[in-house]
Amino acid sequence: MFEPLLYCRRASMALRRRNCCFRSILFVVPSVSRVYVSRTYVYSCSLPFLVPPSSSARHYHFVQDPIGSRETQDSESYLGLLISRVRVGNNEDEVFQSLLQDHRCVSICLSKILVERLLRRFEDDWKSALGFFRWAGMQADYSHTQEAYDKMVDILGKAKQLETMYLLVEEMKEKNYVTLNTIAKLMRRFAGAGKHKDAVKMFDDLGRFGLEKDTESMNLLLDTLCKEKRVEHARGIFLELKKHISPNAHTFNIFIHGWCSANRVDEAIWTIQEMKGHGCLPCVISHSTVIQAYCKQSNFSKVYELLDEMDTQGCSPNVVTYTTIIHYLDKAKRFDEALQVRERMKLTGCKPDTLFYNTLIHVLGRVGLLQEATRVFEVEMPMNSIIPNASTYNTMITMFCHHSQEQAALNVLNNMEKSALCKPDLRTFNPLLKMYFRDGKTDCSLNALLDDMTNKHYLGLDLSTSTLLIHGFCRANKLERAYQIFEDMIKQEITPRYQTCRLLLDELKQKDMHDTSDRIESLMRQMKKSN
Repeated sequence: MFEPLLYCRRASMALRRRNCCFRSILFVVPSVSRVYVSRTYVYSCSLPFLVPPSSSARHYHFVQDPIGSRETQDSESYLGLLISRVRVGNNEDEVFQSLLQDHRCVSICLSKILVERLLRRFEDDWKSALGFFRWAGMQADYSHTQEAYDKMVDILGKAKQLETMYLLVEEMKEKNYVTLNTIAKLMRRFAGAGKHKDAVKMFDDLGRFGLEKDTESMNLLLDTLCKEKRVEHARGIFLELKKHISPNAHTFNIFIHGWCSANRVDEAIWTIQEMKGHGCLPCVISHSTVIQAYCKQSNFSKVYELLDEMDTQGCSPNVVTYTTIIHYLDKAKRFDEALQVRERMKLTGCKPDTLFYNTLIHVLGRVGLLQEATRVFEVEMPMNSIIPNASTYNTMITMFCHHSQEQAALNVLNNMEKSALCKPDLRTFNPLLKMYFRDGKTDCSLNALLDDMTNKHYLGLDLSTSTLLIHGFCRANKLERAYQIFEDMIKQEITPRYQTCRLLLDELKQKDMHDTSDRIESLMRQMKKSN
């Protein structure tokens, strides 16, 4: 019944030296009849694994401060070494073995921060992430935190590896690491995959994880179903559960949001009345959700009517309300009205926040008011003690790139790299990549940027960025680079878009590159069959 996990002799000897043992966990995935056996490695060791000092060995150290562990410059060497041992496209066992058999990895002193960085690095490559996660869990003087487990659950869920994700949660259960937040991740991934019964079963099984069925956990289930457009299903469950579990204001706000998301605003307004009947007063969230629904319909006369109604009822709109309205006015290209709403917000004394300023900067950039946007970013936000986030920097970079102001965009990127609160991500670099392709700077400038992305910021390419690069290199008549990125996508099990395949195929055929074009045609046939 148990599936044996086979290792090569060298790996087995290494494991025995670390006094490691293996344990299999047997469990049944909800609504799945067959039994699964985990490839779970459990590390047990009474003594730390010591590396004798030598003149040739390089040793790394971490400095402890009152707040917690802090990585030194050598953590970058750790990062580079570990990444170099992971071959993208390998399965998790191959990644695990590669790390296990490298003698240089023995000298690495793992920390919570280093593990988090590696998991972020491989968050779009679940096999590499899981192989590294298993290897890290076996290292001396290191034990996975609850946060690391939750991150791995996220990665597996995002990759739709639901069985492996559930297996990992069973492992967390043994460590008493499962929280309501963990259950929330499972519910959402099951519901997102259309496995709504499994999501409900997670709620039914809360007691098995030592968790309570109460208003908070009920709301979690209802919210999961409503966000997956299963509001009527959620409503039926609520009618059963409310006999035993009392709803609160949040319960009704979940349904208001659910009905509005389903474009059934009348039911949302009816829910507000039901809310009052249960002794729960509608709050700014209730009204703002309905306002957002009217914004999506571009029914701005109703929006202004509700704003006035909120003022008369003593339920003043908050910064989220105003940000929502400005955002949708921006989408509707009603820029003057958007800036007028900003003035109305000032008159009410409502304090702006980071998201509001991000939206405002976007509006100012769209109408070409770059100096005003820069003033807001450099003067008004600091004056109001509002700290920019990654989206703020990305919005500024996008604005400058749209207007081909390369140096201004790079200055913002440089400031972002120096920020202690946020770091560049793929959304940061995509506008710069687009600008370089558009302006024909596909050599030094583009190469330097790509080098920074991968070697300085350790960013892996996702579907969107890979697609951008393939299309850009095709237009720049650099087919070899376009095809190399295409191959890297296949190795990472990122399925290219059909349009991308079509473009690359046409370009390759024009260059009589038949071997590569045959490979793409084969993939396109598979994509058609799967659809």
